[in-house]
Amino acid sequence: MTHFIEFSDVYKRYKMGEVNINAANGISFCIEQAEFSIVVGPSGAGKTTVLNILGGMDSCNQGVVLVDNKQISSMNKKELALYRRYETGFVFQFYNLIQNLTALENVELATQISHNPMDAKQVLEAVGLGERINNFPAQLSGGEQQRVAIARALAKRPKLLLCDEPTGALDYNTGKNILKLLQETSRSDHMTVVLITHNQALTPMADRVISMKNGRVCSIHKNENPLPIEQIEW
Repeated sequence: MTHFIEFSDVYKRYKMGEVNINAANGISFCIEQAEFSIVVGPSGAGKTTVLNILGGMDSCNQGVVLVDNKQISSMNKKELALYRRYETGFVFQFYNLIQNLTALENVELATQISHNPMDAKQVLEAVGLGERINNFPAQLSGGEQQRVAIARALAKRPKLLLCDEPTGALDYNTGKNILKLLQETSRSDHMTVVLITHNQALTPMADRVISMKNGRVCSIHKNENPLPIEQIEW
């Protein structure tokens, strides 16, 4: 059976002075298309390393990484740039919006590097920011800025949406709204979403939970009945 994402015995090693660090120490897992998956673990577990390799922002030293039948672990820099541009969307903890562009212009910027982008105004309306499209990031709340960041990622129509602690800088209620948006987007758009977090309490909302520690996968659990975020307290 072919999986949408496959990590097979993946290693990522760094050298700091005389010390060798195995940020990814023989990682193997798979994720199916349109699944909402959570990679969970404490700081230093290797979650961000996995996300960076999966997003084509970093490469592994050993092992095989397949996404949609493409071996991204063997791609060169140009091929990885095209992969990032056309096939993946990113949502970061601290938004990474361009401060001198409006919400609309931030999203439009992403549509300029996509083959078949969504309409920037329509995607902002879809995330509840139809009245804020002409505001600059400094005029938006944290939750609104994160919604712009999600709209920017979705506007590219990516096959794969990667989220790095997307609620880490938000208050509880705003964070819940953002997670609801991501969960609903995965369902409605048949989009594969991979979210990394240190918060174990979020795992009941995922289709698949990959637990990590010390650069290794500790366990993989598939939720047959994922819970809506409204039913989860953390």
